[in-house]
Amino acid sequence: MALTRQCLCRPLQYTFFLSSSSYTTLPRRLGRVWPRSLSHATTLSVSKATSPSVQWEGLAKNCLDPEVSEILKKKLENLGMDTDICIPGQYNHLLCPICKGGDSEEKSLSIFVTEDGGSALWMCFRAKCGWKGSTTAFADSRSSFGLKKITKLKNIREITMENLQLEPLCDELVGYLAERSITEGTLQRNGVMQKRYGDQIAIAFTYWRNKMLVGCKYRDVNKKFWQEADTEKIFYGLDDIQGKSEIIIVEGEMDKLAMEEAGFFNCVSVPDGAPPSVSSKELPPEEKDTKYQYLWNCKEYLQQASRIILATDGDLPGQALAEELARRLGRERCWRVKWPKKNEVDHFKDANEVLMNLGADVLKEVIENAELYPIRGLFNFRNYFDEIDAYYHRTHGCEFGIPTGWRSLNELYNVVPGELTIVTGVPNSGKSEWIDALLCNLNESTGWKFALCSMENKVRDHARKLLEKHIKKPFFNASYGGSAERMTVEDLENGKQWLSDTFYLIRCEDDSLPNIKWVLDLARAAVLRHGVRGLVIDPYNEIDHQRSANQTETEYVSQMLTKIKRFAQHHSCHVWFVAHPRQLHQWVGGPPSMYDISGSAHFINKCDNGIVIHRNRDPEAGPLDRVQVCVRKVRNKVAGTVGDAFLSYNRVTGEFMDLGLPSGNEKK
Repeated sequence: MALTRQCLCRPLQYTFFLSSSSYTTLPRRLGRVWPRSLSHATTLSVSKATSPSVQWEGLAKNCLDPEVSEILKKKLENLGMDTDICIPGQYNHLLCPICKGGDSEEKSLSIFVTEDGGSALWMCFRAKCGWKGSTTAFADSRSSFGLKKITKLKNIREITMENLQLEPLCDELVGYLAERSITEGTLQRNGVMQKRYGDQIAIAFTYWRNKMLVGCKYRDVNKKFWQEADTEKIFYGLDDIQGKSEIIIVEGEMDKLAMEEAGFFNCVSVPDGAPPSVSSKELPPEEKDTKYQYLWNCKEYLQQASRIILATDGDLPGQALAEELARRLGRERCWRVKWPKKNEVDHFKDANEVLMNLGADVLKEVIENAELYPIRGLFNFRNYFDEIDAYYHRTHGCEFGIPTGWRSLNELYNVVPGELTIVTGVPNSGKSEWIDALLCNLNESTGWKFALCSMENKVRDHARKLLEKHIKKPFFNASYGGSAERMTVEDLENGKQWLSDTFYLIRCEDDSLPNIKWVLDLARAAVLRHGVRGLVIDPYNEIDHQRSANQTETEYVSQMLTKIKRFAQHHSCHVWFVAHPRQLHQWVGGPPSMYDISGSAHFINKCDNGIVIHRNRDPEAGPLDRVQVCVRKVRNKVAGTVGDAFLSYNRVTGEFMDLGLPSGNEKK
């Protein structure tokens, strides 16, 4: 049987050719690497003139020994395969004798029998089975079930320095490694040898467990690697971490040797390099974790370590390897290194590069300054020092919040990115109008953009209200406008452009009620796509609040407000949430309390700012256009304090003004 390597579409693609004169055991790779056509096998039509059994029997003409094909046929039948429907020389689909094709009884077993009838290989392509194997007429069958305990099914070879024909390093290789700052003493201590392949020489890194040789990995001067087959996967340098409470894990054997040059003997290297990226799948059980089987094979060594420094390469695969190791070892006992800068843009890649370019002292300093491996949700203030410095020096410009545009209110309330403001008030008190006026002021002073989820407003009515505040003219010639000049067509066109540039609408196009998740998902898209800095949800009772039967309204409101606050903080987006008070049976005309909001006291407990908008309805108490802005809660004392501000409402344009100032002259 001859084995050829073909560089077709992908590297390491193998094709197998079985000659009619060969009935020897298929090579070891046959059980793991399948011909390209086998993994994409299709059902082939069978000639009506000749049955499969007749075709099988006709193979005797191609065999040196007519009994060979019959022996193979019997062996396959003993394994449960129906050879009567199996055509030699082709890929055939059979019912898998192990999984029976599952509930659908699909013919998931793909089997190939050579034309001479002397050899066969097969694989079940059902994900829950994966049975595969190979056999010849005069050899034992080899099979396995997917990935289940695959390392335990494999026969581990016993190897020695003699049967591997390893030799001491020649002067040429010693010189080559010396150029990489690895001394001869370190090479001898770690049993680094060489092996000859014709006129080629490769470096041999020997793998030891309890002073017994268990594996060997080779590297040529072109940095091509290969390993001895059927040997146990363990760390390189495993005996060096026996009984150690602190260990270092690197990505390659050269890095392990480099660490030793810097004085770190408690170091091991992974045997198989790094993955291209972090797996998105759940962590597999030990027996199925084949890529990282070396971890489980060495777990008794790792269990003793309370501090594990991950000094993998600084590229993306190296970072992915660090994450995969941390997932399995436990992030709480892992540290990571930051390789020093090579120039303004790049960093050194690994330990050996640092040793060669900066020396052993710098490499030692890098390891000693290893940082705690990040654990999601667990931080140190050190992680936020840059943000704290920027806050102290006010480099962002909004540390005290954005002024509202009304002089009397700026001492009490300022708009801080990432906070939640609850706005309430009795019906027809001007809550929505005041928020719209605030948004216009913020856009004028800072250029902020906003997402509006305003279910009580028709789009055209909401546009009219915003345009009147922005242009400071009535939309219509109507009685509410009195003698004021109506906005012109040119004003309207400019205003429409302003609306388009400033606001994005979150609306449910059908008759269903949106829930809070739907609103926040669209708001998140508006933040990321359009740079929105503020979100208005108006009002609470227009959102679908379905909850489970065992959840109280108080519990639901608490959970809902937590989601809104997390959205605001994560996206640095201020959220205004309008919530109506419950029915006030003994209301005497004064502003309601934040605790009067229908649903739960959590509205004031969990918000950053609580504001009550109240309009005067008693002519004897003062002007009817006077609006009281009651700031009832300010969590951030830097941005304001509790108190009342009074504004004047212009019914013609919808503007709010400081008392005593004419329209359009409010102080910013």
